[in-house]
Parts: sequence; C-alpha cells; structure tokens
Amino acid sequence: MEGVGGDPSAAAASLDQRRHELSKLFQHYLDKATPHALYRWVGTFGLVLLYALRVYYVQGFYIVTYGLGIYLLNLLIGFLSPLVDPELEPSEGPSLPTKGSDEFKPFIRRLPEFKFWYAITKAFCVAFLMTFFSMFDVPVFWPILLCYWIVLLFLTMKRQIMHMVKYRYIPFNLGKQKYGRKKPASNASSPRD
Repeated sequence: MEGVGGDPSAAAASLDQRRHELSKLFQHYLDKATPHALYRWVGTFGLVLLYALRVYYVQGFYIVTYGLGIYLLNLLIGFLSPLVDPELEPSEGPSLPTKGSDEFKPFIRRLPEFKFWYAITKAFCVAFLMTFFSMFDVPVFWPILLCYWIVLLFLTMKRQIMHMVKYRYIPFNLGKQKYGRKKPASNASSPRD
C-alpha cells in the first residue's frame, strides 16, 4: 500500500516543473509574436468583439465592463506618457526638449507598446471569463456608468493633451518627415499652345 498515498513533495515538484515548462512555452510564443504588431492587434480586436457580443447577448456585466474601461483608460495614460515626466523630476538623463533650440531626444513611453497590448489582451480575457460567473453581474443602471466614463475620458485626455502641448512632445512615431519636391520653374512659366 505504499504506492497509494505517494510522496506529496514529489507531486509538488512535478507540478512545479510542469508549470515552469508551460511558462517557458507561453513565453516562447509571446516572443515570436513580438514583431508582428498588426496581427497582435487584430487578434485583440477579435477578442474585444467577442467580449462585446458576450455582454450584449447576456445583457449584463456592465460593472465589469465599466471596471475594464477604467483600467484601459489607465493603460492609455501610461502609453501616452513619457518615461520621465519633466514636470515631476528634472533628470540628468534623456529628457524631452522644451525649447526649439534643444537637441532632439526620442520619446520613450512609460508603458511600451508590447506591454500595452499584452495588458489589454489579458484584461479582456479576464473580463470575458468573469462574464461566466453570475456573482459579477451586479445590477446597475448602465447609462450612468457610460456617462461617467465618458466624463473621465474627456477630463483625463484633456489633461494629457495639455501636458503634451506644454512639454512639446508627440507620443506617436510619425516616421521621417518628408518634404515636397519643388516643381521646376520652366514648367510654370512656359505658355501652352
């Protein structure tokens, strides 16, 4: 009867090893997905549509959706903010140029794009799983939550845009600036027959 009970420490070690292998496999696929930003975002958009259809079909879980919206707003602020906020801590390292004569320094985000995508995707997965448990379906009047979220979005984006204008930075890479070609002067002055 020695084989019936088994050694609990051996079982725990086996379980820990299996969890570690799954974690490595998951990290491998995350690493492979890193350079494919468009496909990652398309997949996340599909997950967002699936979540929206689930909430629409069930006609509930508005408080979960509201919490998800607040979390996404927090992530967006981190995505649009510089790593070193010039308002809070003047640093000796790389900083945003504040005058026209300052040298160009690249914009470094507080929350990089990959981590932004990963956090959004995880948030929608968790919210989708929460829609299968009725204890998260708190009855609320959803139009008030929607109005409150829109007010929060407006106020935080207004503050963020004012911060961008004050410190003169754009959190998006618009690519290399292109200048229009000059048209030859001979074409403009030549009369047509």
